[in-house]
Amino acid sequence: MHQEPDVTFELAGEHGLNEEEYNNIQTILGRIPTFTELGIFSVMWSEHCSYKNSIAVLKTLPRDGETLLTSAGEENAGLVDIGDNLAVAFKIESHNHPSAVEPYQGAATGVGGIHRDIFTMGARPVAALNSLRFGSPKDPRVRYLVDGVVRGIGDYGNSFGVPTVGGEIYFEDCYTGNPLVNAMSVGLVEHDNTVSATAEGEHNPVLIVGSATGKDGIHGATFASEDLSEASEDKRPSVQVGDPFAEKLLLEATLEAIATGHVVGLQDMGAAGLTSSTSEMSARGIEKNGSGGIEIDLDLVPVREKDMTAYEIMLSESQERMLVVAAKGFEQEIIDVYRKWDIHAVVIGKVTSDNQLRVSQHGAVVAEIPAESLVLGGGAPVYIREAVEKKPDTPQAVLTPDASLDLRPVSLQLLSRPNISSKQWVYQQYDSMVQTNTVTATGQSDAAVIRIKGTRKALAMKTDCNARYVFLNPRKGGMIAVAECARNIACSGASPLAITNCLNFGNPYKPDVYYQFKASVEGMGEACRAFNTPVTGGNVSFYNESSLTGTAVYPTPVIGMIGLLDNIEHLTGSTFRNPGDAILLLGDPELTLDGSEYLVMQYGTPGQDAPSFDLDHERKLQDLLVTLARSGLLHSAHDISDGGLFTALVEKAVMDRSKPLGFAVDLESNGKSDTLIQEMLFSEAQGRVLLSLEPENAVQVIDTASRQGISAKVIGQVREKGASIEVDGRPALSLTTDELLQAYYPALEMALHLDELETL
Repeated sequence: MHQEPDVTFELAGEHGLNEEEYNNIQTILGRIPTFTELGIFSVMWSEHCSYKNSIAVLKTLPRDGETLLTSAGEENAGLVDIGDNLAVAFKIESHNHPSAVEPYQGAATGVGGIHRDIFTMGARPVAALNSLRFGSPKDPRVRYLVDGVVRGIGDYGNSFGVPTVGGEIYFEDCYTGNPLVNAMSVGLVEHDNTVSATAEGEHNPVLIVGSATGKDGIHGATFASEDLSEASEDKRPSVQVGDPFAEKLLLEATLEAIATGHVVGLQDMGAAGLTSSTSEMSARGIEKNGSGGIEIDLDLVPVREKDMTAYEIMLSESQERMLVVAAKGFEQEIIDVYRKWDIHAVVIGKVTSDNQLRVSQHGAVVAEIPAESLVLGGGAPVYIREAVEKKPDTPQAVLTPDASLDLRPVSLQLLSRPNISSKQWVYQQYDSMVQTNTVTATGQSDAAVIRIKGTRKALAMKTDCNARYVFLNPRKGGMIAVAECARNIACSGASPLAITNCLNFGNPYKPDVYYQFKASVEGMGEACRAFNTPVTGGNVSFYNESSLTGTAVYPTPVIGMIGLLDNIEHLTGSTFRNPGDAILLLGDPELTLDGSEYLVMQYGTPGQDAPSFDLDHERKLQDLLVTLARSGLLHSAHDISDGGLFTALVEKAVMDRSKPLGFAVDLESNGKSDTLIQEMLFSEAQGRVLLSLEPENAVQVIDTASRQGISAKVIGQVREKGASIEVDGRPALSLTTDELLQAYYPALEMALHLDELETL
């Protein structure tokens, strides 16, 4: 064996392995591991790669469906049949810890990595989305993080040439020391052009393609599997550096190589780099064929620095690299394709049949490990942690009576909240129209919509999660995250198909955190079964805690959903179109202010529960929305969510800034309480949608809704300008269009004080 540092239990502990895990490694190998082997086990058995504290819970999710072409976790991304010999590949992943210490590169490489997961399956990326969480904009470091993350996403995506079409961004104090940066990619592929991340065929050559290997990103997977602290700043080398132009060449070369028919298997080198790609592809080959393995020689790997050790090469997370298994005898054809695009493509080993991952350097074997022992579903540890419910210690608000409240300043203040106001400063940095497939401008449909060229079909897509709801009630909050995503898809006229998820939580060894995780996954699963949207895969990100704040982030199970429009003519926008149109309200749930942005703003508490929610009602509502879209009766549909009915009305009025409109609404109180107006305007009770349509079609829509068991009523009319709200025919609130625009549009940029930003 190559001379390496002596491996001790203390050294294993420094690599994040506990005593039981270290003993298991010795049992598997029948000896003390080499230093390189220790590094390999430490990254593959890290939380980030092995899901050791989550996989038992994740297996309870619905993972099968008629349209799924792969099972959850089986490949680099989910793959769903959409007809016409086409499939959509999609996935969402986190890059939270890297973005916390190096926001620009952390976010940029998150985007690059998720796109590689898509095109390694043979699919061309057609859209990107994201989900972001930060602390208060009042914090200078938060402003620095926001600026870096948004620029990183924009610069990488714009340079790579894939439109960023949607996303979400929230600001809560709990994310101050630990921001969340989740990136989603969506691609299209013909059925017969898909590629599996499997190493099979004894003696088939194994190639490394893409950028040369450097020392950046070493132990990135382990870094992502521990809490953030002041010492995390010293781990900037664990953050990779991306090159979107190199990735663009890699994309085109890879799709051309796949088209030769001589690519047997293909996998991105993401977390754990060469280690994860070789071990996971080997394990899939063994599972599929009964035998397999990979043997590589590190002396053949193109490197950026002299005298790199086996440990460094195997654990490097340098970007824009992939592992390719080619058909024996055709490797030169694959190499020539990559060379044409000026990309490294080098044979570094071969597929074997002894079930081992074998690594050599300088003529000596430095690692020889049973491949299956390294991977999720194989020998990687599986733990079920203690789960103990801990009710949030949040005060109950004592509401001011409506008669004592001046709604004008309150409503304008709500529109100016960073969680409510326009996110134009963010999305204007993203190219949403490159590739010319994007159908709707950002914000003018509840879901982003991409046309499928050559067909009449379109894909609708959305990311969603209100983590405050999950914090207050993990199970209900998990259901709402799925339901709101599906509701947004249905508002656009599309039928929800399937989801991917990115589950962001604190330390799983804390019983209350593990309860949040377990309960929210249960809620997600129940909602997915109700909507027939199976889980295609995703990502778990634990240890989202910071010693700087002493708290964990809100439990944040972000949902990424795909829907299908069979006919793009059925697309429904979210904004008002014509003055004189009737405004209809679908849904009549119990109205409370629990969980609402208004309650946090006005009373300093999120309340004690998530908003009211009825899963059966949601299923019926979404079926109704798709039916109405196909009928051609609707001019717009927009769900009521953050900020309540008032915010939804304003968004419908002003989100198309080129043609802002107004509204006049009269709500019925039924004499319920002296705080009813606050509840009616600002409750975030779920299962409600605002429609606009020609007045003569209102009766037909109400009848259709009634037959499907959904409450529907006309509440007002679209106007040329201004916002007027009455209750029982008496004035409650009146605002001009200029007041709405001034409150809604510049607020986020003003809150971030970007003109005062200093590099930290």
